[in-house]
Amino acid sequence: MAAKTSTLEDALESIPDRPEFEGRRRVMIEGVSPEVDGGRFAAKRTVGDLVRVETDIFTDGHDSISARLLFRKESSSDWMERPMQALVNDRWFAEFPVTELGRYRYTIHAWVDHWETWRRDLQKRIAAETDTAIDYQIGAGLVREAAARAHGTDRQFLEERAHLLESGGAPVQQRGIATDVALHALMALYPDRRFASELGRELVIVVDPVRARFSSWYEFFPRSAGRHPGTHGTFADCEARLPYVAEMGFDVVYLPPIHPIGQQFRKGKNNSTTAEPDDVGSPWAIGSAEGGHKAIHPQLGTLDDFRRLVRKASEFGIQIALDVAFQSSPDHPYVKEHPEWFRQRPDGTIQYAENPPKKYQDIYPFDFETPNWRELWKELKSVFSFWIEQGVTIFRVDNPHTKAFPFWEWCITELKRERPEVLFLSEAFTRPKIMYRLAKLGFSQSYTYFPWRNAKAELIAYLTELTKTPVREFFRANQWPNTPDILTEFLQLRTRAAFVIRFLLASTLGANYGIYGPAFELLEGRPVRTGSEEYLDSEKYQIRHWNLEQPDSLRELISVVNKTRRANAALQSDWLLDFHPVDNDQLICYSKRTPDGTNVVLVVVNLDPHHTQSGFVNLALDVLGIDEHRPYQAHDMLTGARYMWTGRRNYVELDPSSLPGHLFVLRKRLRVETDFEYFL
Repeated sequence: MAAKTSTLEDALESIPDRPEFEGRRRVMIEGVSPEVDGGRFAAKRTVGDLVRVETDIFTDGHDSISARLLFRKESSSDWMERPMQALVNDRWFAEFPVTELGRYRYTIHAWVDHWETWRRDLQKRIAAETDTAIDYQIGAGLVREAAARAHGTDRQFLEERAHLLESGGAPVQQRGIATDVALHALMALYPDRRFASELGRELVIVVDPVRARFSSWYEFFPRSAGRHPGTHGTFADCEARLPYVAEMGFDVVYLPPIHPIGQQFRKGKNNSTTAEPDDVGSPWAIGSAEGGHKAIHPQLGTLDDFRRLVRKASEFGIQIALDVAFQSSPDHPYVKEHPEWFRQRPDGTIQYAENPPKKYQDIYPFDFETPNWRELWKELKSVFSFWIEQGVTIFRVDNPHTKAFPFWEWCITELKRERPEVLFLSEAFTRPKIMYRLAKLGFSQSYTYFPWRNAKAELIAYLTELTKTPVREFFRANQWPNTPDILTEFLQLRTRAAFVIRFLLASTLGANYGIYGPAFELLEGRPVRTGSEEYLDSEKYQIRHWNLEQPDSLRELISVVNKTRRANAALQSDWLLDFHPVDNDQLICYSKRTPDGTNVVLVVVNLDPHHTQSGFVNLALDVLGIDEHRPYQAHDMLTGARYMWTGRRNYVELDPSSLPGHLFVLRKRLRVETDFEYFL
């Protein structure tokens, strides 16, 4: 049987006949940036940022296109617009400022611009002297249509110009009218957008405080802050330590859990399963008869004492960050009051945490598949709300990847809707996709794999992934060289150079970084056993007394670096990080700069903690905005030394026994007057 031939009538009947379908919308919009997972998740910025939006926009034929970026604060219904500008290869961009905390929405409209098409072609005809009266009559019709969309004096002006263009004068007399700048400005103000294409979705930007982008964290255990060996520290002791922390230049003090600690299955020193009577247990085994996640360990002080600590810290420009660990000791009130929130075993006991063959009998995880999950969610959210009421707006969240993803999306979204200044640091040392998903769900910052990236090639590859790919739109790295859980093999070398190397890398590669102290600045590198990343005599299980006046402390170096970070805006962001070649794989060289190029910082680090390394750095001076034919100054902020460099290739030599790195501020020469040179 012969195939049926489609008729014209059949084809016309197949055209969609829906009110929302408009076949005269000819412009295509695609490839938007920033856009996280097709708009499923929000991108991230901080207050004061200028958000650059790019997209591909094109149409059939040769008509000109106009496009607008529309944006608004989510709480407002009024859209604002910015005209988009063409780049190359059908790529367009526009920028808008985010001046308030919270959520912004943005989208894109684009249309075939018949006025701009006419004006462009007319200018070509004028140049070739082939313009005719009919060309101006066509333009007059476009102007008259715009006049109908205008109002007031604008309408009058456009009507007058339409009349002049269609008056029939000689083309040479019409040229000035048609190409008048004022006419073009008004035509752009009243475009014909009847057939404008729309992106079809509203994308979201979450705007956080600047501290989400730039922060220096210092972690210490309050119970180890006592002034005398063997004494349990208090919040008053923490207050006494604030000047020490402020002197080093940190602006966030992170405290491990401050709650009552369980008695049942309490861990002893060095994670022993048998606790002695004087063992204090792990702060992460939260809860006892004295209370749970909204209570304070009685030996630390009272809630009023804690509030006082928060206030005192703010006087030093420091914010207190609290650890939130959603798990319970067997003694936690939740276990008795809400056993349904925990997983029951066949013998009627509650399932403790374990990672076979490791067992953590002192910790009960919550069951996020409980039929009572709504009540569990509300209670866990209320933990954050309670501490926010006490003045805490930064939280480090313990192991969020072991809690349900839908909970985090709901909880963080709700909390930030109520208090958009609140920040969350995700402690999830797990697989990349999980770490990235948590960031998309709302975590403001994230720990990274930085502690285990030591070689030049892997540092470059990893930091490039974090700063040069779409990952940067949602994942803010916080680089830590150590934590109470992580004493890397590199730091176990127990040399001053090893600690300095990791500190310089963390604090200059990352606008956000932190250290666990005083273990770090006092060069604590003893593992509990060979091959382990656990500290010997870990503070997780016992009180330690630290000699903060130890002569080999890194305290002074840390202070200098943090002062340099505050003084140089280039170090306060990660996106303009660039690596530069060095002809020695033990030397890594990278720069950071401000968008306008007025502040440029160059870092060179010897990755070998044992031997002097030297080589030639090869700088991309065009990227740094430096004339390769003129001298420039490299001012080392670590030593105060100043070097005069010229051209791309310059020699460096770093001895780890003295200082394994340079932290240069590059200064361009402005002018020469007699015997003096002036540098920016």
